[in-house]
Amino acid sequence: MSGVKEMCDSKIAGKKVMVFSKSSCPFCKKAKTALQKYLGKELPPEDYEVLEIENMSECQAIQDYMQKLTGGRSVPRVFVNQKFIGGGDDVVAKDKNGELKQLLTA
Repeated sequence: MSGVKEMCDSKIAGKKVMVFSKSSCPFCKKAKTALQKYLGKELPPEDYEVLEIENMSECQAIQDYMQKLTGGRSVPRVFVNQKFIGGGDDVVAKDKNGELKQLLTA
């Protein structure tokens, strides 16, 4: 687990926006769609990363660590400025009410 913790913590610390995702998940697609409209404007592409975990050997360990870190192991797990901001519906709601743009420009 320590390798997974270090990898996840490093990714979260290294990007303005870090998304732990599964490519076939509809909630992940919602979150990524909401975030992508800010790419190149409020969100430089080099500050945005999506890690598709479903084919990784550490998939279960990553989800277990997300449970410890965020209180949930489902994806997506979306972090902005190293803070967990929620899953797919949360990101869409923050986009609609303007909070997401504020977080990205902070």
